[in-house]
Amino acid sequence: MRSDRISVRAVLLSAAALSSFIAPAAFAQDTAAPAAVDAPQDDASTEPSAGDIIVTGIRGSLQSATNAKREAVTFGDSIFAEDIGKLPATNLAETLNRMPGVRLNRDINGEGTQVAIRGLGPSFTRVLLNGSQLQVASDGGTNGGSANREVDLDFFPSELFTRLDLAKSPTPSTLEGGIAGTVNLRNARPFDKEGTHITAVAQGQYTDSNGKISPRGALVASHTTDTFGILVGVAGVKTKTRVDGFETVGWGDGSLGAGDAGNNNWNWASVVPANAGHGLIPGQPVDVVATSGLTRSQLSTALLPRLGRNSLTTGDRSRISALASLEWRPSDELHFALDGIWAKSKRNYDKINMNWQVRNSGPGTGAQATGGMIPIDLTVDDNGVVTSGTFANSSFFLEASQFKQTTKFWNINPSLTWQPSDTVKVEASANWSKSKFFREQPTFAFQTPPNSGVDVYYDNTGAANRPLITTNIDLNDPNLGWQWYRQNIQLVRRSTETKGAHLDTTIGDDQFSIKFGGAYDRAQRSIRAYDNSPAYQLSVCGAGCTGATGTVPTSAIGQYLNTFPVNDFGHLASGSVGYNAFVVPDFDALRAATNYAAYRDSAPEARGAVTGGATGDMDETVWGAYFELNGVTQIFGRDLHVNAGMRYAHTRQVVVGPSQVGNTIIDITSKSNYDNFLPSINVTYDLLDNLKLRASASRTMTRPDAGQILPGITFSDPSALVATAGNPDLTPYTSDNFDIGGEFYTGGIGYIGVSAFMKNIQGFTETQVTSASFGSLNIPFDGLISTQQDALRNRAAATGVAIADLPITVNRPVNLADLKIKGIEATWVQPLDFLVQGLGFSANGTHLKQSSSSGLVATGVSPYSYNLQGFYENHGLSISLNYVWNDKSIAVNGPQNNIPGAALRADARGQLDLSAGYQLPFLNEGVRLTLDVLNITNEPIRTTFEYSNAAYSVYYPGRQVLVGLRANF
Repeated sequence: MRSDRISVRAVLLSAAALSSFIAPAAFAQDTAAPAAVDAPQDDASTEPSAGDIIVTGIRGSLQSATNAKREAVTFGDSIFAEDIGKLPATNLAETLNRMPGVRLNRDINGEGTQVAIRGLGPSFTRVLLNGSQLQVASDGGTNGGSANREVDLDFFPSELFTRLDLAKSPTPSTLEGGIAGTVNLRNARPFDKEGTHITAVAQGQYTDSNGKISPRGALVASHTTDTFGILVGVAGVKTKTRVDGFETVGWGDGSLGAGDAGNNNWNWASVVPANAGHGLIPGQPVDVVATSGLTRSQLSTALLPRLGRNSLTTGDRSRISALASLEWRPSDELHFALDGIWAKSKRNYDKINMNWQVRNSGPGTGAQATGGMIPIDLTVDDNGVVTSGTFANSSFFLEASQFKQTTKFWNINPSLTWQPSDTVKVEASANWSKSKFFREQPTFAFQTPPNSGVDVYYDNTGAANRPLITTNIDLNDPNLGWQWYRQNIQLVRRSTETKGAHLDTTIGDDQFSIKFGGAYDRAQRSIRAYDNSPAYQLSVCGAGCTGATGTVPTSAIGQYLNTFPVNDFGHLASGSVGYNAFVVPDFDALRAATNYAAYRDSAPEARGAVTGGATGDMDETVWGAYFELNGVTQIFGRDLHVNAGMRYAHTRQVVVGPSQVGNTIIDITSKSNYDNFLPSINVTYDLLDNLKLRASASRTMTRPDAGQILPGITFSDPSALVATAGNPDLTPYTSDNFDIGGEFYTGGIGYIGVSAFMKNIQGFTETQVTSASFGSLNIPFDGLISTQQDALRNRAAATGVAIADLPITVNRPVNLADLKIKGIEATWVQPLDFLVQGLGFSANGTHLKQSSSSGLVATGVSPYSYNLQGFYENHGLSISLNYVWNDKSIAVNGPQNNIPGAALRADARGQLDLSAGYQLPFLNEGVRLTLDVLNITNEPIRTTFEYSNAAYSVYYPGRQVLVGLRANF
């Protein structure tokens, strides 16, 4: 026994040395995840014995989570399915959202897609599948743009998973790459529930945005013998989607010429255009300051939406996933497992935008020339945001896109555990996955005739959560005289492939053990874009897009337009949405008449404009090794648990990105190699039988986002104002992390936990906004799309500046010197049986604060967030009411559109969900009626351009109601 104590003291001395290496002080993090979050988990130790009282239902899953927290040495959280197919929420992202410190990125339909942890974005969270790396080639949702270091968790159905672990403080055996934390997804396995079982789930999903019912369901079957088990499962959903929304793509101010104090995002009219009305004489000079009713200073900085547009998104999304899991336990010492997952997702939807054309307003040439708007009787607030007014000589253009995208994924994950003696354990695993993504996106755009007497009546006085735009013309009239604006053929292909192998050896027992191992992981990503828009535009509408020489002449456009497909646009908004109907194209007829398929199939590769981000390839290989010491000793008669050690990672990175050099496009290859030593220590002290104190200190690392390190310039903004540049010189960022906290266990599922944490991040990557002349970008003018060419010509004509000298905003990622994030998390889980048998609640909250010497901060950080759950479970009835609230946050750092200090901000938002079930009293109580109601209070998703009354985007996803049956035999 004495030798064991001496060994443990050696562990403590090693831990102290590691702690002094990392930093002198520790400030902390939250809850606890199972220690082996980075290795395939054998849950045999958690199986109940014959004498155990088995708790099921909501309490069963909470009890498992409480036990996991209590037994772990690290900070983290776990969510358990009480039974196969019963993990809460509709996808894994929504499930993780119930943990403290977790924030969801939501698609425009309200569904959670990616998770952000403790103030850092999704790319800072390492997502594992059964302990192995995971990558999916999907692009982040409807608006896309992800660079594939993030993982879209809506791709995975909750019915095929039984456990989610979130490690917020790492162990040395935790795979590197997640400064924010590491999420391990554990799929269902046959020995989770021994015997023969069949679980069937069938639900109908009603969405009040479109009044449609969509099917979803799952079937899981498993069988075990004494030594062998097999589980197969399939889950599918086909959702009919409709989202009404409002978008602006930013706000800006108009140019008044010499001496203008504004930022010149567009040009007001200098001469009265034809048909302007309002007593104005065509051809005469116009004093827009006088017509506006504002001072020159006020008008020069008056902010309007660059594109004020109502947007309708309709379509469907289908997903089918299949799981096969085999387990073989030939002896108590040997355990084999083989897990395979296959999934396929399709999204087919139309996105129809009717744009009030502000950003390209002004005199000029080409399809976008409008002569400029004339502001009449404007009012502005103290921030310069226009609150009301009339805009003569306005213009609208319809932008209609079809998205057809498919994502495929499969993963094979063999693993074994061999325990030849009580003091030796060997674990080995491998993984191989592939994922492919393809998106086809044709766009047809039509504009109202220039100088045709269009007025816009603008109301932003606060009656709605977005500006109200109305007009004197019928935007829903196919015969209004619409003209060609532009046509695009855009395609995106993404692919990812991962390979890996891990080997871990543990020598020792529960009192003292040494664990060591190694890992090999390789991830290859590719994002390539294809664009045949210039050739297609010339074929469809002829030169300039305004004549009658193309396949579909201007005179025939009305034949290819239909009236608005819905009669209740904006019905989920709290009031008026301005104009609520506008023409839509007949996509099938246009595709057939313009020979679309031939141009699509012959589309040449493009350089990023299609994706909105960088294109290219990345090959990342990581060799890792670690040693880990675990021990238990006693101080003042109480157990002190210690986990400490060091992880080493060697990374080899090769990136290939297309870049423009003069009139030639070439691929630029950049290679880098770097090494990281990542020490960590976790200690837990049992101050009382029901009171645990925790502390942790660690160094973690995250590699730069794949899209940010690809070289080259992306010039995708149609108005030719903003370019995005890659930076292959970005270095990985490291974080020194300190956590302190503890829990008081009140009995059963109950506990109260508090933890504080601090992250000192070096080299954090943020977007730096600079200005450069167009000529310095080395992009040939002839290579731009027609709207960009017209925009540059118009700006040059209005300002008298040569096109090569026009200023362009360039967004380039850079390594910041420092970023500090501090936070505190609190959790309280409590049964209330003393009030009502079966009643209880779970509550957690997080407060975050960040700072940096540069003034730039991590985006998506909500200073305050909380999650409340009340539940009742008795007499066959279970009810769970969940409310998740996130404070407002910065979505994108400023300045935006050259407006000093202007950032994009996400509104505070809370979502209330209900989950209920009733055990039907027949078929041996094997059938359960289920009811889920999501977003009960019909909360919109809203972002703003710096000011609360400058809406950047507003979406109304509405409520969803799921009713169904769950049968378990």
